Amino acid sequence: MTSLSSDGAAAARGPFLVAGDGLVGNALGAEALSRLCLNDDNNNRDGVVVREKEGPHAVNGCGMNGVSNGVHAAEHHGLDAGANCDVLAGLLRDDGQHPTARTADREEDAVLDTLEHHPESRVLVLYTGGTIGMVRSDSGGLAPLRNRLAGRLRSSTTFHDQEYARWRFGGDADGPLVLPASKEGRRVLYCIREYDPLLDSSCMGVEDWVRIATDIKTYYEQYDGFLVLHGTDTLAYTASALSFMLENLGKTVIVTGSQIPLWELRSDGRDNLLVSLLLAGCYVIPEVSVMFGARLLRGNRTVKVSADSLRAFDTPNCPPLATIGINIDIDHRLVCRPKTTEPFAVHCNMSNNVGLLRIFPNISTAAVRSFLAPPLKGAVLQTYGAGNVPGNRTDLLEALREASERGMILVNCTQCMHGQVADLYAMGKVLYDMGVVGGADMTPEAALAKLSYVLSKDEWDLETKKERLRTSLRGELTVPSRMLSDWEALDAVVRALGAEPAQVAALLIPSVTCAAAARPGTASLAALIDAGADPAAATMEGRTPLHVAAYEGNLEAVRLLLQHGARVHVKDRFGRTPLLDAVQMDRHDVITALREAGAHLGASNSAIGDKICSVAAVGDVQRLKSFRLAGADLGQRDVSGRTPLHVCAQLGRTSAALFLVSSGVDVHVKDLSGRTAGDLALAAGHATLANALRGVQCS
Repeated sequence: MTSLSSDGAAAARGPFLVAGDGLVGNALGAEALSRLCLNDDNNNRDGVVVREKEGPHAVNGCGMNGVSNGVHAAEHHGLDAGANCDVLAGLLRDDGQHPTARTADREEDAVLDTLEHHPESRVLVLYTGGTIGMVRSDSGGLAPLRNRLAGRLRSSTTFHDQEYARWRFGGDADGPLVLPASKEGRRVLYCIREYDPLLDSSCMGVEDWVRIATDIKTYYEQYDGFLVLHGTDTLAYTASALSFMLENLGKTVIVTGSQIPLWELRSDGRDNLLVSLLLAGCYVIPEVSVMFGARLLRGNRTVKVSADSLRAFDTPNCPPLATIGINIDIDHRLVCRPKTTEPFAVHCNMSNNVGLLRIFPNISTAAVRSFLAPPLKGAVLQTYGAGNVPGNRTDLLEALREASERGMILVNCTQCMHGQVADLYAMGKVLYDMGVVGGADMTPEAALAKLSYVLSKDEWDLETKKERLRTSLRGELTVPSRMLSDWEALDAVVRALGAEPAQVAALLIPSVTCAAAARPGTASLAALIDAGADPAAATMEGRTPLHVAAYEGNLEAVRLLLQHGARVHVKDRFGRTPLLDAVQMDRHDVITALREAGAHLGASNSAIGDKICSVAAVGDVQRLKSFRLAGADLGQRDVSGRTPLHVCAQLGRTSAALFLVSSGVDVHVKDLSGRTAGDLALAAGHATLANALRGVQCS
């Protein structure tokens, strides 16, 4: 049995387990899957093994990417695709209901018909281990138990809406898990990928961080948010490391765990997991965060402050990003935004040659010299108070000076929970003068992870590395900032509404910023941003300035917004991203800019196939070009198994058909009835087009 490793090769850890998969494309019924391609040995409720040859989008172990790929799966397993087309075509009705659901009695059908279909989000849960998934043994001890988490969640009405899942996916026992409806107005579908072995967090290291980061990269375009289930002992280290490894992050990544197992009568794990799923599925918070104790905390500001409290984590020098009470209150002003137009990337080459040295009275100089000896390349010094060391220890100072002069990077952090280092005192200034980098209010966990990240950047020289350490890269240290002040012009509105200025500003400023984004040029928009307006703030409809600028084709505004941290993956209340808006209006220059910033279409393959086939049906070549620029596969099938080329051929859309062929669409592909585009064109009486397509087939 092999696994998916960070480089795609077989990893030493063993099988990579999948539970509750099936988000890519249309989920198929368990009966049909077993007929087509499932090995009974691997078909279990709690998880099936994804083999390396099946690729990252495997659904229940057979790599089915919607109905159309079911044909390929049937062919792969020796079944005649044409003979089975009736089975495959009937797997998903137009309303998204699986045929097995039709066997339900009329009372159940009446219940299912009342289910409201909300927009859906997809969340990938990476289960690495930890207390949250443990079970109590007969002896009373806690231990992780493999292949149980998804099955238990599936049987819980809190974590899985069986009626909605049956209506949406039919009788597929291994389909996605679905959270019950919430006031966030979005259905959260989630899959659980279980690591093997499940790790105690005290055993986690750089190679495990790389594995998590690589999995997020692999599935980045298939999911809207990511959740890492983790033990609490080293959770702060993992969150800090991931915050630097995930570069230009545009989606929500949450790390969580619990002090008490999920299945205990009294557990903090239920709330931590449930709220994390809601946040990852319903909100775009583009940074690595920690959800614990009814608070969402910045990952690289988090420290573990208690071994037995249910509020085990805190961010002493940074307010929570969100607080969870009756409402979920997110402080969007605090959320970090990537201020670059570069796409998402993962940096895996973290340096291991770093260390953490805590200064204490009478510390041995010999021990310090031994600690700072090669191959160590960098160290975090935990010093007294505001960054002080014993000034009467010339031997200790000389050891630190020698290390700094030979090119080692030393970062000065305080041992105190609150406050930051500064060169206010003579002893702190001594370290500054010898080249030690001031770590401001970074936690030791964040400083260590940042040092490991910076040292691995071979393209940076020594001074650049030191400068990056002083700079806030992911919100890990405090820098002065301007906050938007209340506008005097709002006073009359405030009085009329009887509301607080901040409440009125929260309502009006996003709309004003969107209006500025729609205007030609960027003068008004830049003035608002300079005054402190949030370039990612959304209106009541979920529209952000980037949505508006993309829709209107204001390329200058798009670039300005991206440079100030606008989020390319955010969806409005109708599920539309800025990229989809640009595609709808054929804004090719805007599409290119958004793609360079990491935007992707993100919807299921069959949904994109439906959209492109609709465009092909009217012969809109310009819109087809827009989809191509947006990264769509122009040969993608719709839910009926047709490609856009099939549609063009059948309707005689010659220009669109020739464009598709010139774009590399395969003319040999057959629809579910076994006919190529050329066959359809000939049958529909479009002889010229049929001859052209058959000419390509023969060439």
